[in-house]
Amino acid sequence: MSSRLSDLERVRNIGIMAHIDAGKTTTTERILFYTGQIHKMGEVHEGDTEMDWMAQERERGITITAAATSCPWLDHRINIIDTPGHVDFTAEVERSLRVLDGGVVLFSGVEMVESQSETVWRQADRYRVPRIAFVNKLDRAESNFTGTLEMIEARLGALTVPLCLPYRDAGRKLVGMIDLLSRELITWDVERRGSAMTRGPVPEEMRDQVELYRELAVERVAEFDDRVMEAFVDGREVRQDDFHAGLRRACIARGVVPVVGGSAFQNIGVQPLLDAIVRYLPSPLDVPAVRSADGSEERKTDPEAPFCGLAFKVTSDAYAGRLVYVRIYSGTLKAGGHAYNATAEKGLRVTKLFRMHANHRQPLEEASAGDIVAIVGSQTVSTGDTLCDKDAPILLEKIHFPEPVIFAAVEPRTEAERPELMEGLDKLAQEDPTFHVRVDDATDEIVIGGMGELHLDVLVRRLREDLRVHASVGTPQVAYRETLREPIVVEDRFARQAAGRGQFAEVVVRLEPLPRESGIRFAFEAKPEEIPKAYAAAIESALRGTLTNGPLAGYPLADIGATVIGGSFHPVDSSELAFRAATSAALHKAYGAGVFELLEPIMEGEVITPAEYLGEVMEDLARRRGEIRTLRPLETVQILMVSVPLAETFGYATRLRSLTQGRATCSLRVARYEMVPEGLREKIVKSRGY
Repeated sequence: MSSRLSDLERVRNIGIMAHIDAGKTTTTERILFYTGQIHKMGEVHEGDTEMDWMAQERERGITITAAATSCPWLDHRINIIDTPGHVDFTAEVERSLRVLDGGVVLFSGVEMVESQSETVWRQADRYRVPRIAFVNKLDRAESNFTGTLEMIEARLGALTVPLCLPYRDAGRKLVGMIDLLSRELITWDVERRGSAMTRGPVPEEMRDQVELYRELAVERVAEFDDRVMEAFVDGREVRQDDFHAGLRRACIARGVVPVVGGSAFQNIGVQPLLDAIVRYLPSPLDVPAVRSADGSEERKTDPEAPFCGLAFKVTSDAYAGRLVYVRIYSGTLKAGGHAYNATAEKGLRVTKLFRMHANHRQPLEEASAGDIVAIVGSQTVSTGDTLCDKDAPILLEKIHFPEPVIFAAVEPRTEAERPELMEGLDKLAQEDPTFHVRVDDATDEIVIGGMGELHLDVLVRRLREDLRVHASVGTPQVAYRETLREPIVVEDRFARQAAGRGQFAEVVVRLEPLPRESGIRFAFEAKPEEIPKAYAAAIESALRGTLTNGPLAGYPLADIGATVIGGSFHPVDSSELAFRAATSAALHKAYGAGVFELLEPIMEGEVITPAEYLGEVMEDLARRRGEIRTLRPLETVQILMVSVPLAETFGYATRLRSLTQGRATCSLRVARYEMVPEGLREKIVKSRGY
């Protein structure tokens, strides 16, 4: 193996993911401290963490953008992306997972598996990312390590391999963690902030439990490894190297999830987590070759192969201008060199190349396969673009992002400031693919769209504070959709005589309702003698353009199948323009004759409240048209799995805090669209002036 490939064996590209408040940023801070990347640990509650470098992140105590960093451990380089836990920033998690080789999913040992942990777990499943779990907050007396293991298996369908157990004293204080494999109790030096560890014998009262869980771990690894299986069947002691090798194979194959635990805040258990990252998560050489979007071509992780990478994040930088984060899958990229944007079909010059550490930059001369770097170069690179060698082009699959569910109008202070406002909004939209900006054709209003109240609030503040652009923002509005209730067939003929030349087209279109989340589907079934196939693109374009404004209240149409089933043309007088006009007129006929429904986004998730406030919380949810799916008691709190219309959730987090003296929390995400009740539909339609 070449030295460059053996270097790649010692690289880990990982993401740290979890529900909000599970302790991701605190854990990352400890990782950076113990690997020597920082010399002072920051704390989220003190607002001085390294990874949450944005002013808003420090003020709110949450992660908003996925920050990237790199650190050494046991002769390996770990590239880490610390992702947000809040549901409004799920796109940050989505794009990070696309380019990572492995993940660390954090669970709070108190709340265990929460709704957003489930969301990121499913996202990681979709991208086939091997992962390990870290059960955090075990210093809290009410935490439950083995209960969290059981809940991971029950709710996430994963097979866990526990590698440790917490050891507590008589007062339920966390003393240290027991390493199941070596049968040792590890304690951390408080004076030295956990940087020194001591190993000692397992306390007598824990021995039976240690043997029970150790046997469970060995048995589960034995299913994936012959050597471990032989030792297990023969009743022999399993060699630690064999166990690690077997567990690594099983983890990379996504058959099992290794689980470690501790308390990042108390500096307990972080070094074993680093050991597990290096031992069990894949290197760039262990993951399958990246394939082109059409599946016809693949690129193996090889620095000598032609260059290929994916731009997964774009940020505005006060000094460098525009930074594009790129995961390099194959080949080598040099500072001052050239690349080709296969998505935009444009060449670009890579003026500078950096390894990122939160918002600090380390200049590089070159970067190769397996690296995650930031480049300064072309203004035309967008999130999801494929960068490659012009002589060996390849187009990778784009990253798909959810559509916005909430909108608000934005106005500049004066008309003279409008271009500046548009420029600022465009910069934010380039960085965040779930943030949309458009100008309303009818009112000339600037309308912004996003994933939730917090999402828009954060972006508007970034506009003000980071880009120095001031604007007033209207009340957030729900992104309703319209759909057809019953199938309908419409036809229209366009015939005009203009300047000696005629315009002629006739179309027959069948419209039918589709299942939820189907979008708009187009099919062309007209015979060639009725309408030549050459006109299909013009008809589809007119159809999609017209369906952006529905007949009920002007909202976009969704979940409709449109099939061109017939029509007629003239060999001389027919044109694309005529077919566009005929299609648009046919759809407006359908608007008058068809039966349409209004759809609204429905949020799903969990509300965690102290038991004494349960009545008030349930009453408030009922007033908001909320539905309680399940109710689960956990220690002193009640966990409600709920679904509630998005329109009813504006200001809900503030109301929930006031109902429960600040003690309840909620985490909701848009799950689906459903029909609006009839009485409410009339009200919404009237409010739109229809």
